[in-house]
Amino acid sequence: MTHQGTLEFDTTVRGALEITGRVASLVHASGIRTGLCQLFLHHTSASLMICENADPQVLRDLEVFMARLVPDGDAIFRHRDEGPDDMPAHVRTILTQVSLAIPITAGRLALGVWQGIYLWEHRVRAHTRRLTVTLNGDAV
Repeated sequence: MTHQGTLEFDTTVRGALEITGRVASLVHASGIRTGLCQLFLHHTSASLMICENADPQVLRDLEVFMARLVPDGDAIFRHRDEGPDDMPAHVRTILTQVSLAIPITAGRLALGVWQGIYLWEHRVRAHTRRLTVTLNGDAV
């Protein structure tokens, strides 16, 4: 059995937005008991990650690390069509990922105790982001 759907998320600023609940709802509604949930984000300046969801300092620390690794306005970048965060956002996306695969076990996402799924916005201004969710597996 295969199900496919699209979710949209509105971001407000640079940072991580937990999307686990919305993805889990699609898995539950599909009726799939054992299988795979594949996520694909249709953007070049945002990414997906599985990260700790218990301590918000983890997300803050990741953002600080990424800002040090790929700073906005770095003189090495020529591509600045949409501002000083334009090319750094593309680099951040390439260093992370736009696709995730998560097992479905007993009708639920097989995430660890402290794991959550996040959409990581790399631009400093608000955007609407589109995510395709493909679910494959057995219903019984």
